Amino acid sequence: METQAFQRIYTKIEQLTKATCTVRATGVGNEELALVHGRLGQVVKIMEDEVTLQIFSGTEGIPTNAEVAFFGKPPTLQVGEALAGRFFNAYGQPIDGGPEVEGEEREIGGPSVNPVRRRQPSELITTGIAGIDLNNTLVTGQKIPFFADPDQPFNQVMAMVALRGQADKIILGGMGLTNDDYLFFKQVFENAGALHRIISFVNTTENPPVERLLVPDMALTAAEYFAVDKQEKVLVLLTDMTLYADALSIVSNRMDQIPSKDSMPGSLYSDLARLYEKAVQFDHGGSITIIAVTTLSGGDITHAIPDNTGYITEGQLFLRRDTEIGKVIVDPFRSLSRLKQLVIGKKTRPDHPQVMNAAVRLYADAANARTKLENGFDLTDYDERTLEFAREYSGRLLAIDVNIDTEEMLNVGWELFSKHFSKEEVAIRKDFVDKYWVE
Repeated sequence: METQAFQRIYTKIEQLTKATCTVRATGVGNEELALVHGRLGQVVKIMEDEVTLQIFSGTEGIPTNAEVAFFGKPPTLQVGEALAGRFFNAYGQPIDGGPEVEGEEREIGGPSVNPVRRRQPSELITTGIAGIDLNNTLVTGQKIPFFADPDQPFNQVMAMVALRGQADKIILGGMGLTNDDYLFFKQVFENAGALHRIISFVNTTENPPVERLLVPDMALTAAEYFAVDKQEKVLVLLTDMTLYADALSIVSNRMDQIPSKDSMPGSLYSDLARLYEKAVQFDHGGSITIIAVTTLSGGDITHAIPDNTGYITEGQLFLRRDTEIGKVIVDPFRSLSRLKQLVIGKKTRPDHPQVMNAAVRLYADAANARTKLENGFDLTDYDERTLEFAREYSGRLLAIDVNIDTEEMLNVGWELFSKHFSKEEVAIRKDFVDKYWVE
């Protein structure tokens, strides 16, 4: 970014840390961008005329007499239909070799929608993944995280959701992606012929970690354009929010702020809520739904990042490797969509709630049978059948590689019930049994 005429330029840096520098300046706004010795920085703190900037690529080599040129505005994104099908960096600049996007310039990181303008979510979003659509159905305007261990294929799951998700636009915010991950997303979207409805903002491991802080705001600014101005159904996929929170902690620690739990900044809750609360269903039909990956450190769900995330979001989707079938599944015990009751049985087939509940109950019986087996107890005939059911249920419905519509999911459920159990054991309403039982 070049300096322009009329920019305020200062040449005396008062203080330097590893990530920040402080100058005395007036008329500067919060979150304003600046060029410091040719490196991009952003205002993070203003105390009277003392302005602290975070330098995205670090301060090593910056002298105290370096030029500091303020841009007079916070980061912005050019919004328009031309965003579709493109890949951008954390600053909204193209990284796919295509031209700059021309459109209306909008500041990123604006406030979330006034609650008065929000509508209770009532539209179904299907993903083709039965572990989500059958047991943890998503609703437009919902905010929900995937909790996953770092070695699980959560980016592959995100790509699947992007390709199968029933939405007008899918916006990917990738933070700390490896180059392989970035190329994987690019290839998958291109090969599926779905690029025309996908917009990606990417920060890779080769980029400065602090740049990750811009990615969700870029993605959500684009989402707001399509949801508000174009009245479209937008699905925002953010991965990985743990790396976003780590970048927050880098900045706060280098500014000598006193860390909170797990060395995270004390503002972590409000930093995350500011993003997640952008999820909304509008009266006019436009909506923003947010699905975000939060990787767990050693499976620790009590860590500050998943802990705060759980307070803000409407449930969670929990990925787990099922050793019985050797596949990653959406765990029915630890996953929860708090808004699913708004659509299941209403926007889906009437038997959906009962099939879902019966299947999870029988799966729980199988878990009890497995415990008996591990402790050396004899299994009953019913126990044996629940274990067989659980294996098939995992492989045919919970595994993340299952791609079928909700109607077929329900039919598979009925098929598994009648294969392994009697009508009495399944305990579903008689009128549904009469209609759907597979003899």
